[in-house]
Formats: sequence, structure tokens, C-alpha cells
Amino acid sequence: MLSFILGTNIIIKFFIIHEKVIFLALAATAVARPDQDYSAPARGSNERHIAILRDDRVQPQDGSYAFDIETEDGIVRSEAGQNQNEAGVVVQAGQMSYTLPDGTLFELKFVADENGYQPQSDFLPVAPAPLHPIPAFVQEQIDRAERERSASLANSQRSYQ
Repeated sequence: MLSFILGTNIIIKFFIIHEKVIFLALAATAVARPDQDYSAPARGSNERHIAILRDDRVQPQDGSYAFDIETEDGIVRSEAGQNQNEAGVVVQAGQMSYTLPDGTLFELKFVADENGYQPQSDFLPVAPAPLHPIPAFVQEQIDRAERERSASLANSQRSYQ
């Protein structure tokens, strides 16, 4: 009988501890809930829906693609890409523009190819001009690194068929 009572006490303590853990987990979840409501705006609300004026997409079977999108509020986005260029690299090019809150037109053009992502925009920061000329020994190292990079790219494009 004593073992039954002890076993029952252990079971009761086990459930009490688990109840507390579950309660604390639920309380933590409620506290961590975001304050903002991420649901879609209700019908009839004052939020304005922006119409899509143009949405042209082309996706041939060769892996290339192109799209042009324009919205009512002045956002324009165009991009085209091909699966591989002559160097065997995926290439993308595109542009986007929209009006900033202060009325200024933001424009960005980009190319992404074997040389990486190359954005162009008047809004991108520009590195300051060097204050001092580059010493000859530093320029030699820069040139050597560029030659090694070019040789590496040339070697990586060989076919092993």
C-alpha cells in the first residue's frame, strides 16, 4: 500500500511539473507574439490597392527568361537572363525605378555575370579618391593578382570531354 501511495505521489508531482512547463511555454508564446497585425487589409478599408499595369513574362525552354512589370504607383522593374553565356556563366541584366517619398526618381541598373553583381545608380555610394598615389610595389601586387585571377578563369572554362 505504501508503494502505491509513493507511486501516486510521484505521478501527481510529475503532472504538476508538466502543467507548469506547459503553462510557461504558452505564456512565453503569448508574450512573444508580434504586436503588428500582418493580415490583409479588410474590404472597405482606407488602404489603397496598387494596380499592376503591365506584367509581361517570357520563359522559353532554354532556361532564359525576361520580365517587365509596371505598377500604378510608378514602380517599373525589368530583367532578362540567360542560362549561360559564351563563358558558361549565368547572366542577368535589369533595371528598376520608383519614386522616393520626397518625389525623387530612384533608378538602378545592374548586370550580374562572371564579374559578379554590378549595380549602377546615382544613389549608390562612391569610394573616395585615394589621398596618395599607390606605391609601385603595391600596384605590382594588384596587377599580379589580376593576372592570376584571369588565368584561373581561363583554366576553369576548359572542357574535359
